[in-house]
Amino acid sequence: MARLPAVLGTDDLPLAELCAARIDGELFHIDDAWAPIDEPDLPSLRAAVVARRAPRALIIERLSAAWVHGALDAPPEVAQFCVPHEARVAVVSARAAVVREVSIGDDEVVRHDGIACTDDVRTAFDLLRDPTIGDEPVEQVLARMIGARDGFAGRVRDRLADAHRLPHRARAFERLGRAETAVRVEGRLRAEFAREPSSARFGRR
Repeated sequence: MARLPAVLGTDDLPLAELCAARIDGELFHIDDAWAPIDEPDLPSLRAAVVARRAPRALIIERLSAAWVHGALDAPPEVAQFCVPHEARVAVVSARAAVVREVSIGDDEVVRHDGIACTDDVRTAFDLLRDPTIGDEPVEQVLARMIGARDGFAGRVRDRLADAHRLPHRARAFERLGRAETAVRVEGRLRAEFAREPSSARFGRR
């Protein structure tokens, strides 16, 4: 059997064939797409999955970008995209995707097999300032990003500090601070757990 593309949809194969291949163990369902069972779960795969929601080339951002970067276990129900202001694309909101215009530099975008996505710092910068997303989910995403990247919190803090006339600045710094605290607390708990004798850890006498 020929090697399947990394990401498949109903424009590649009929739904019945995709479902049959999943039952046979050849494919797995991921968001609105299917992928070969042996396809590695990499940012490039996730970006390709999200990009299927876009009508054309857009930049993956906010929670969708957080999923691409590995900071969420599942993609958001509504995919989030952006375009630079100069692209002159009207804000779009639909069931499967939302698109907005933003000020963004080329150095804030990474590409996975040609698919554009905000880099990790820009993703954090956008989420911290977003009043439409609750504090808890934002801080959980940030905590995962901080825990997985050395010096990440400092880079995000610098990005916030360098922005001029930044809406929701105070809230962004508060969220970042709470995420940093959560990472420190988790680190202390892990260290204390590791120091405990195995007999105490597992309730042995």
